[in-house]
Amino acid sequence: MKASDISFIIPIYNRPEEAQELLESFKNLKGDNNFEIVIIEDGSSITSKAVVESYSNQLNISYFFKENSGPGDSRNYGMQRAKGSYFIILDSDCVLPELYLVNALKSLNENFVDCFGGPDAAHSSFSNIQKAINFSMTSFITTGGIRGKSSSVNKFQPRSFNMGLSKKAFEATKGFGRIHPGEDPDLSIRLWKLGFETKLIPEAFVYHKRRISWSKFYKQVYKFGSVRPILNVWHPDTKKITYWFPGMFCLGFIVAIICIGFGIYLPIYFYALYFVLSFLMALGSTKNIIVSILAILAIVIQFFGYGYGFLKSSIRLTISKKSIEERFPHLFFKV
Repeated sequence: MKASDISFIIPIYNRPEEAQELLESFKNLKGDNNFEIVIIEDGSSITSKAVVESYSNQLNISYFFKENSGPGDSRNYGMQRAKGSYFIILDSDCVLPELYLVNALKSLNENFVDCFGGPDAAHSSFSNIQKAINFSMTSFITTGGIRGKSSSVNKFQPRSFNMGLSKKAFEATKGFGRIHPGEDPDLSIRLWKLGFETKLIPEAFVYHKRRISWSKFYKQVYKFGSVRPILNVWHPDTKKITYWFPGMFCLGFIVAIICIGFGIYLPIYFYALYFVLSFLMALGSTKNIIVSILAILAIVIQFFGYGYGFLKSSIRLTISKKSIEERFPHLFFKV
C-alpha cells in the first residue's frame, strides 16, 4: 500500500479555523504526499471553503458541501466519492504529526487490516484544560486503555477521530450509522461480525484538541454514557460490567460523603487515595502541577457525566416501550 491509495475523509461543521490548522499539518507530512483529502462541509453556516481554496495549489483536496446530516453520514458521503481504496477518517479538531502517514503505511504494509485506529495526544501548544481532559480521556486509570494507550486491549475499537477503513469494509458495512456519538464502536462491532479485523497502530497518533471548556466536555461524556446502553441492546454480546463502573463510582462517592456525616471515614479515604494516585500519574505524564490538578476535575466530570448518562439511558430503555429512536431523538441524525 502506498500514499496514492489513501483518501483522508474529514467532515467539518462551522470550524474553518480547525480546517486551517489541520490542512497546514498535511503540508508538513513526511514521505509521499500523493494522497487525497476529502473535505465534507456538513451544512455549515460558517464554511471552510475559502480555507480549502487557499490550499488547493498545495494539496490534492476534494471539497463537498451538503445539507447537515451529522458526522457519520458525512463520512459515508465522503467515502462514496473518494478516489482511494483505503480511507483514513479524521475529526476536524485534529492535527497530524509529521510521521503520521509514514507510520500508518508501515504498519499496514507489515500487517494489513481493513480497519485500524490510532491514539490521540495533547500537543505542547494546547491549553491546560485541553491537556487535563486529554489525560482523563486516555489514561489507564480512567478508561483502562480502551482509547489506544494499552497493548492489552484484545479487540481494539477504533474511534472516528482517527480511524482507517478499507473501501472493501466500507462497502460491506455501508459505513457509519445515524447514531451520534456511538457510531464508531457500532461500526467496529459490525465489522467484527462480518469477519474483518481491527487493530491499534500506536505510532499513528494525532494531536486531538477535544472540547475546550468544562461544560462542553461534560456534554460530550454525558452523550458517550447515554449511547452505550443502546449499543448493548444492539450488540448484547459486547456487554461488559466495566461500563457500569463510572456510575457506580459516582454513586459510591455520594455514599462516602453521606458516611462522613455518620462519622464513617473509610469510604472517603479510598476515594482520596484514588485521586492522589490520579494526580501523581498526571504529574508524571504531563510534568505540570496545574494540569495535574485540573486532571482531577476532568476525571470527576468524566465519571459523573458518563455515569449519569449511562444510568439514565439504562433506566429509560427498561421502563419505556417506545422505539430507541423515539426515546433518544437527540442521539440520531435524520438522513
